[in-house]
Amino acid sequence: MRVLDTYTGQFVHIDPQDQVLAILSHTWDPDNGEQTFQELQEIQKRYISERGASSQRMACKVARETGFRYLWIDSCCINRESSSELSEAINSMYAWYGDADVCYAYLADVPPGATPQSRFFRESRWFTRGWTLQELIAPDDLIFLNADWEIIGWKDDLVDVLEKTTGIDRRALLHETELEKFSVAQRFSWASMRETERVEDRAYSLMGIFDINMPILYGEGERALRRLQEEILRRTPDQSLFAW
Repeated sequence: MRVLDTYTGQFVHIDPQDQVLAILSHTWDPDNGEQTFQELQEIQKRYISERGASSQRMACKVARETGFRYLWIDSCCINRESSSELSEAINSMYAWYGDADVCYAYLADVPPGATPQSRFFRESRWFTRGWTLQELIAPDDLIFLNADWEIIGWKDDLVDVLEKTTGIDRRALLHETELEKFSVAQRFSWASMRETERVEDRAYSLMGIFDINMPILYGEGERALRRLQEEILRRTPDQSLFAW
C-alpha cells in the first residue's frame, strides 16, 4: 500500500496490517491545491518547496501532530494511470478505511466556528458524494475537520446529527449491527441522494457496503450497476433489491 510519510512528504510502501495508519476522506477539489500521484511525484523529485497550503500538506500536518507517521489519501496515493492498481485500490478501499487507526473527514466548505448542528455542517457537500458513504460508515474512529483543518467532532459523539443528516441507521454508523443485517434496499437508500462524477462510480462506491469484489471497467456506464446487482443476487436471497 502506497502512503505518504507525514514527516518527509515522500511516498513509502507499507503493509497496513503491520503499521499504524491515518487516512483522509475528502471531496476532490482542484482549486484547493489538490495534487495527483504524478503531480506530487514531480514535486518530490524536484524538491520544490510548496507555496500555499495544499490539502495533502495540511493533512500530513494534522496526522503528524496527532502522532501518525503514515497517511493515505486517495487522490495522490493511487496511480490512476495503472488500471490494475486502480482496480486493487477500489476493491480494497472499504477495508482500508475500516482498518485505519483514524480517519479524518475534511469538510472544505464548513467554516471555522460552525457547529455540528449548523446548516454549514449538515449541508456540506461531503454528505452528498457517493464515495464518502463508505468513508462515513467504515472507520471506527472518524474525526470531522472544518475548512481550517480544525476539529469539529468525532463520529461517535455526532451520531444523532449524522443519522438525521444522512438517513443512515445509527447502528450501522456505530458498528453496533453488521451491515449484512440491513436489507439490500435499505443500504441502497443510503446512497440514493448521493452523486458521483462518473456513472460507473455509482456502483463502484457501493462495493464495500455490500462486501462485493468485481473488476473495475471504466467506460461500461450503467452496466456497472447491473453487474453489482447481479453479484448481490448471487450472494444473498434478499428480494428487497427488486423493490429498490
